[in-house]
Amino acid sequence: MSGENDGNSAVIDNIEARRHAPLFKRLATHFHQYWQLWVLALPSILFVVIFAYVPMYGVQLAFRKYDITKGMTGGDWVGFQYFRQFFNDPMFVEIITNTFRISLWTLVMGFIAPIILALLINQIGSSKVKGFVQTITYMPHFISTVVMVSMLQIFLSPGTGLLGRFFGRESLMGDPNSFTSIYWISEIWQHMGWNCIIYLAALSSVDLALYEAAKIDGAGRLQLIRYVDFPTILPTVGVMLILNMGSVLGVGFEKVWLMQNTLNITASEVISTYTYRIGILDNQFSYSTAIGLFNSVVNFVFLVIANTIAKRASNTSIF
Repeated sequence: MSGENDGNSAVIDNIEARRHAPLFKRLATHFHQYWQLWVLALPSILFVVIFAYVPMYGVQLAFRKYDITKGMTGGDWVGFQYFRQFFNDPMFVEIITNTFRISLWTLVMGFIAPIILALLINQIGSSKVKGFVQTITYMPHFISTVVMVSMLQIFLSPGTGLLGRFFGRESLMGDPNSFTSIYWISEIWQHMGWNCIIYLAALSSVDLALYEAAKIDGAGRLQLIRYVDFPTILPTVGVMLILNMGSVLGVGFEKVWLMQNTLNITASEVISTYTYRIGILDNQFSYSTAIGLFNSVVNFVFLVIANTIAKRASNTSIF
């Protein structure tokens, strides 16, 4: 017995010694033990550093008057001038309203639809039918944005389109009131099957004995979903909601830009398209950088708020 206690004491002393060792020695020991894992993760780390952190060097353009002859750091420091310019822009309210409207509809409906689809697919008894339904539902995810918008234009063509013929001569693609609906409905149709995969993976971990016990107690399909399936995926739902809140103003540029025309521009002009017009077409690089930085800060604030609420409500968070 004393030998076992001596062994435990030696282990504890070893741990304490490592904890109080110099930082460099602790790092050296750590990398010596886990260098294989770090080598495996190195390509991903380099990718994030090169494409996510290095470009942040250009954020300073939002606070400088960019002069192409002086480089990125040679322009005069103007502080928050471009931020005030954006806030005082006559289109500011319209751009923010359009961005929030499109993003929130896409976020809410695009968040709920995959959960419902995963719960329904999980109730299919035949594995072959379940696999077929999964394949059919996530195939649209691989359609490119250009092809998707072309399909929308063909389907909604007035008079001749598969769906447009039911609306007479009115072009839905040119109707500002229909733009948001067309955007988020097509987004759900394209990505719902792909986004439900993570929920199906969570549902696969449910103990089959729970289903059997619930059925013996007289539970139907809706009761199985409510009391067995949904509690299982609830932690995953919380994490996905937090991650989605981080892009609440991140309306995709490509699709909006391709769907945009002179008829619906009052409802389709969002932060990303406005930044492109200002920065690339009008060569106002500092102004467009300030708008992009404002967008990123707002997204970050929403992410932190959602993470805090989720952590206090259900003890689920990403940091």
